[in-house]
Amino acid sequence: MPSVGVIGLGDMGSGLAKNLIANGFETWGRDLLDHRQRAFEEMGGHTATSTAEVGRNAQAVFVMVMKGAEAHEVILGPDGLAETMAPGGVILLTATVKPAEARAIAQGLAGRDLHLIDSPVSGGFPGAQAGTLTMMAAGTDAAMDIARPVMEAVSANIHRVGADAGDGQTVKACLQSLIGAQFSATFEAAALAAKAGVPGQVILDVFSTSSAGCGVVNNALEKIIDRQFEGTGSHINTMHKDLTISMALGEELGVPLHTAASAMQVFHAGRTRYPDGDNWTCTQVIEEIVGAQLHRDAAKVTR
Repeated sequence: MPSVGVIGLGDMGSGLAKNLIANGFETWGRDLLDHRQRAFEEMGGHTATSTAEVGRNAQAVFVMVMKGAEAHEVILGPDGLAETMAPGGVILLTATVKPAEARAIAQGLAGRDLHLIDSPVSGGFPGAQAGTLTMMAAGTDAAMDIARPVMEAVSANIHRVGADAGDGQTVKACLQSLIGAQFSATFEAAALAAKAGVPGQVILDVFSTSSAGCGVVNNALEKIIDRQFEGTGSHINTMHKDLTISMALGEELGVPLHTAASAMQVFHAGRTRYPDGDNWTCTQVIEEIVGAQLHRDAAKVTR
């Protein structure tokens, strides 16, 4: 059984590591924050002091960082994975970055005996922790064959969406444009219900059993009516970043994204007003405007 590495042990990366360890893989991890390193070690992982140490010890490495520049540095920088992994190893780019950034990483790996799978994920913090993520994987047949056992340890749905780097990120950008719109519509509907005096439980019961009910909507409503706006594992910075990628791709291809653009502004307002909040905190901005809050048992007038 191959040794596996995880670079980035935050909300998503910690879930990857947890499920790799649970499936019997020797797992090496690296994060810049000490408390994440300690939590990883407590779950049975081998903490590394550098990316190079992960590369030297792992035959497959998940890269779950926040930005494209960080992924580039981890993979192609001095003492990065490209320099330290043994020939035949696989790098799984599970971070969400711009398609062009994934292609640039692939170009930087050209001529090296390493495989790259461009595979952003969906499912958020719950999916990462439960090992039920959806993977949008783009890679060669050889890369997919080598990496499949470790991918199956963290994912319930592995979709082969292409063969080239950038293909996975393109699909993820399309997906996030839809999810962003679902989120923003849910936030507005919650504020509308609050202003109308409808209890949150009523809204959740109806929405979740209607044709509009889905994981995105139901989970967001649960968090809103229980007033859980921080620490839920879905920090607003991530979705805000993802929507900027969707909008950039639309600009590049000349595709109007009217609804995604509106969602981008909702998330921009939420991030500005509540920079430490999670996705659902956008609802608070709208609630402040209308002077009402949606709670599980009853809506509350705030002014």
